[in-house]
Amino acid sequence: MNAIGPIEPGDNTYEAEADANAADQVVGRAPRPRPLLTRHRRTALALATAAAVGATGLTLYLTRPRPPAPPPPLYPSQTVSVAYRGEMTHPKAGDRTFSFTVSVSQDSGPPVSVRRIAQPTTALSVAVTPLTPFTVKTGSPRTARITMHIRECGNVQRNAGLPFLIVTLRNVRAMQIQSFILGSAYAKDLSEALTAACPPNTDVMSETP
Repeated sequence: MNAIGPIEPGDNTYEAEADANAADQVVGRAPRPRPLLTRHRRTALALATAAAVGATGLTLYLTRPRPPAPPPPLYPSQTVSVAYRGEMTHPKAGDRTFSFTVSVSQDSGPPVSVRRIAQPTTALSVAVTPLTPFTVKTGSPRTARITMHIRECGNVQRNAGLPFLIVTLRNVRAMQIQSFILGSAYAKDLSEALTAACPPNTDVMSETP
């Protein structure tokens, strides 16, 4: 006689399953860490370490000793010199124009612009070649031809002891008006040119520049 019904477990089946469950529940055994959670913790730790190192580096950079600021450039009058080079023309009586040559040089520093060259008396007008403004650089002197025109013979000082030129200079630091005494050779040549153009017996005459 055949019977149909639920399949019964075999012998010792329940005991084997109970023993397996008991083995997984041993007292004191730590649960196994999950791989994904461990990876997240390692990433967070690495990021925190990198942030700490970066913050330390930024602090060291911001607090590092700074080199002192470079000094400002010198004033243009401290670096530029004007020297008389001669070549003074000697006008005839009645010829009121004469010229001579000067050298403008710079010892050091940034380029200097020569804005104007003049002289102190209104009895003379001054023209310069090359035209102002022109630039002077360290180690590259410029030669300038100064042409003077006598406006009034009666007001010309023929025997100036220390005649000078008034030069306006400018660099990145300042603009200055400086007087340059050109020496005894210039004083002598200038006196001779003025005396030749305006002899002592010349009547006082005026003309427009």
